Amino acid sequence: MVSGALAPPILAAGVWYFAPAVMPLDPQENARLEQVMASVYYPGCDQVRAAGKAPLRYGDPGYRPEMDGDGDGLACEPF
Repeated sequence: MVSGALAPPILAAGVWYFAPAVMPLDPQENARLEQVMASVYYPGCDQVRAAGKAPLRYGDPGYRPEMDGDGDGLACEPF
């Protein structure tokens, strides 16, 4: 169990790790990421898993919002 004194630093580390996947980007960076994501196409998560690329994170080649059912920036999660 995590003590009360350690909880804030652990929470901050978690936010730091996951925030880049969901933070809005400037238009130029967003356009670059869209090009990277569109550079690879997977018809569905079965193909992503078969390629050994699951889960896909926002910004990864092949990531599409349609594959991210809960909108958390991760597609084809292993559950």
